[in-house]
Amino acid sequence: MTTISLDLRERILATYDQGEDTRETVARRFRVSLGLVKKLLQQRRRIGDLRPQHHRSGSKPRILDHHRQQLRVLLHKKPDLTLKELRVATRLDCTLPAIHYFLAGLDLTYKKRRSAPASRIVRTSGKPAGSGGGSSPASTRRNSSSLMNRARKRT
Repeated sequence: MTTISLDLRERILATYDQGEDTRETVARRFRVSLGLVKKLLQQRRRIGDLRPQHHRSGSKPRILDHHRQQLRVLLHKKPDLTLKELRVATRLDCTLPAIHYFLAGLDLTYKKRRSAPASRIVRTSGKPAGSGGGSSPASTRRNSSSLMNRARKRT
């Protein structure tokens, strides 16, 4: 859905202000919804401005500037606080992912970093095993021949 131009908004309200038409007939005449006509009348009455109010749409942010300062101070004192503990400490009424994304926007992350250099990587196992089933052809022959010898002795 696109935004209605300011010119059309003004014409709709000017027609309604003449007092000859109802909101319904104005809506039909300009091929807009009755809800739009009502919205324009309310907006003019509340704000006094007919321009689109996109900056007012959406939910209001719950994490404000004073929360930012609180979070920085808390994390400076104790950097291993969980998101849940941060939410309780700041008395925020938002989701844990909201706090996570807010902290990520401040370049504050929970990634644990080593304070010492990483140790040398050393091979912990012996030589790599060869491919196959684990038995060599010679051992298979011995086993099969010994089974045949046992079968001969029994008969």
